[in-house]
Amino acid sequence: MSTLDIELVSVSKSFGPVSVVKDVNLQIPKGEFVSILGPSGCGKTTTLNMIAGFNEPSLGDIRIRGKSQVRVPPERRNLGLVFQNYALFPHMTVAENVAFGLRMRGTSKSDTEAAVDGALRSVHLEGFASRYPRQLSGGQQQRVALARAIAPRPSVLLLDEPLSNLDLKLREAMRVELKEIQEALAMTFVYVTHDQEEAMAMSDRIIVMWHGSVAQEGAPSEIYSQPKSSFVADFIGRSNIWPIAEPSLKSSYLEFSLGAGGPLVRAKGDGSLLENRFCCVRPENIKLLSPGEDGGGDDRNLLWGTLRRVVNLGAHLELRVELGPDLVLSTILRSSLAGLLPPVGDTVLLAIDPDDVRILAS
Repeated sequence: MSTLDIELVSVSKSFGPVSVVKDVNLQIPKGEFVSILGPSGCGKTTTLNMIAGFNEPSLGDIRIRGKSQVRVPPERRNLGLVFQNYALFPHMTVAENVAFGLRMRGTSKSDTEAAVDGALRSVHLEGFASRYPRQLSGGQQQRVALARAIAPRPSVLLLDEPLSNLDLKLREAMRVELKEIQEALAMTFVYVTHDQEEAMAMSDRIIVMWHGSVAQEGAPSEIYSQPKSSFVADFIGRSNIWPIAEPSLKSSYLEFSLGAGGPLVRAKGDGSLLENRFCCVRPENIKLLSPGEDGGGDDRNLLWGTLRRVVNLGAHLELRVELGPDLVLSTILRSSLAGLLPPVGDTVLLAIDPDDVRILAS
């Protein structure tokens, strides 16, 4: 018996001359919450539809629990599905909506009632069985759709942007609930989204897709702190990304200039990175030094610049600092420290630890 719930082996999909998914390999073990993340048109929903059985791969194999599913119809794959459109039947009660799939399978009445009760408890809707969809909020309707999907106890639940119709506060609350439900059920979730915050908040592992291929996969912390390309660094969170010029090896450091004629910067690395052409630094890893603090006595990169803009983001301030022509960086500061800022237009000194500078190939 396979230890993997889902396995994609060299899967590609083309629609006529257009290649949408290109040679994707993916392994998802039982009980993992995996998000497939990427911008619109990157192939993530097509990949999910191939797992579900709605699309057949042009090349490659899709295995569920070790068995090939390429010729198996969707209804025989034992998968649960939750989509952006809840697709609840307005003339049915909550209980009847949740029971619909079970009735279509010919499940006995007693087993159906037990499964419906269990599913509603799982999504915290125990007292809503007799209500109709029109009597529910958007978040409650989404939980009904989730209960309907998990009532037959599928081995895997596929979710395609299920929170995109909800407002921000409700989306944030539902992220927590979805993760708690997944952990309580010990069920494999495959979640498609373009929202990197959703993926970071819920996932055990993130698959970042770009132009139909897997750009990077790993734990959220790894994807964030160790991006492998400028695309991933830019798509996941905020990053300062610059081209680098004239890299050279200095002991355990790489030294290079930011752009053509920009300031010199050091990063941890070895000779294998000399051919790389970009670097990135997260805004939170750039420290604004206070007046009179020269940063001496350590090995941090010290950069002088001109404060050009301060953007109030509530809990934080985003500072835009010009280092030179066409060379601007962003850093963040707690709003409580706003009184320490110099006026816009003044010169500021910034410090960056070499460990926080990531060298990127592309």
